[in-house]
Amino acid sequence: MAAKKKRPKSLSAGRPPVAHRAKSMSRSATKALINKHHLLQKRKRQAIAKGDEAEVAAIEAEIEALGGLKTYQEASLQGQRHDRGGDSSRVLMQWLTPCLSTRPKQDSERRLRMLEVGALSTENACSKSGHFDIVRIDLNSQGDGILQQDFMERPLPRDESERFDIISLSLVLNYVPEPKGRGEMLRRTTQFLRGPGRYVGDDPQVAANFPSLFLVLPAPCVTNSRYLDEERLEAIMESLGYVKVASKMTQHLVYYLWRRDKVCKGNQASFPKKEIRPGSMRNNFAVVLG
Repeated sequence: MAAKKKRPKSLSAGRPPVAHRAKSMSRSATKALINKHHLLQKRKRQAIAKGDEAEVAAIEAEIEALGGLKTYQEASLQGQRHDRGGDSSRVLMQWLTPCLSTRPKQDSERRLRMLEVGALSTENACSKSGHFDIVRIDLNSQGDGILQQDFMERPLPRDESERFDIISLSLVLNYVPEPKGRGEMLRRTTQFLRGPGRYVGDDPQVAANFPSLFLVLPAPCVTNSRYLDEERLEAIMESLGYVKVASKMTQHLVYYLWRRDKVCKGNQASFPKKEIRPGSMRNNFAVVLG
């Protein structure tokens, strides 16, 4: 008897843990609730675009019947419990601790500025390290789509003092609903980071790691997508002036640290939605830049 084909892993994943522990949910229940929520949010955006107020109201009622944002957040948080991988920023600190160990934590003037998009916790590894002054953009009552809106509509820094040494997009990019929006989010990160030349004269290891972007995605976004793989993601990031410093892949997640290596000016390479890995069992995650 032929062995059954294994189904590909879902794109669903959680967010960083909050201080309190959410009620435990099974992996299958977590996956089903998140997928249902995302489907309803997609239908809601379509209804809004069509101006169908009755349909919008009906969909909002369905979302509330599922428990609203509170239940959705609890489901999302399960992926980041200690028994399911834990705080993703621990990986970042494993990468950065060697270059930060010579910087005195008590010296507030030498702390690095971090922008943490999609933050739900002040108790993660980065927060506890003492090496960062952190500005957080939190999930709020309007749902997961607001993460993109808050970051995309945030006023641009006026000078270097308002820019950041590092940006964290941990399990955020995959929540942006459209491929073009994901590309624009990545492009916008470069406008919030300090210039690459700022770290000349600092510890060489600091200069080798900053300014940087910490990016975490569900592993299937790059391992099982029709439109994105490691090579294409690296090409997209290089077109934005990033170079890959470190990466790590687990069963469920893929982690990257990208250093902003140069300031890109003028026309950049275009990356349309293009099938690069066909197959009926693939997912449709894509990043469009152009």
